[in-house]
Amino acid sequence: MGDERATVFVIDDDPSMREALEDLITSVGLEARLFASPREFLESKRPDAPGCLVLDVRLPGMSGLTFQQELAKTGSALPVIFLTGHGDIPMSVRAMKAGAIEFLTKPFHDQELLDAIHAAIERDRRDRREEALVGELQERYGALTGREREIMALVANGRANKQIAAELQVSEMTVKVHRGQIMRKMHARSLPELVRMADRLGMPNRTS
Repeated sequence: MGDERATVFVIDDDPSMREALEDLITSVGLEARLFASPREFLESKRPDAPGCLVLDVRLPGMSGLTFQQELAKTGSALPVIFLTGHGDIPMSVRAMKAGAIEFLTKPFHDQELLDAIHAAIERDRRDRREEALVGELQERYGALTGREREIMALVANGRANKQIAAELQVSEMTVKVHRGQIMRKMHARSLPELVRMADRLGMPNRTS
């Protein structure tokens, strides 16, 4: 992950609106990158840093909603804040249902937009941290042997060593040795931590 500062991407076909938004965003120490159209944004190289998108629901070339769908296809999870005119509220509600995190009706107060931007960046930071963590866990999990994965799944499902030994037809001592290896390879300091890791990795919970 890059260490670059948080970036707010603004997409608006009105140059004066873009300028006003740039002044507002940079006034609080954030980086602003401006685009006149969704296409321009989709074709740009984006920094590997937390950020969010601020755009008008009505955009040239494609509506904000279509753009939202296009963006999702690229695998981008950037939080979206829509700016909207009064007549666009039904469209904005659809945008929220499609995952936008906020829509502000014009005219809005500067502080309202800044609050929404800060909340969106915080959410993106959180999502990026979680993504990095899951990536790291997948790497550790990849280092486990097939038998260790089997035992990890059973441990995460609340099975005791004795039950695991009976189920896999091995000795309890063998299970203990494997458990020790799993804890070491996964960097888990406790059983609850290992269970949380299994959960993050999306391991099926077969407890019944």
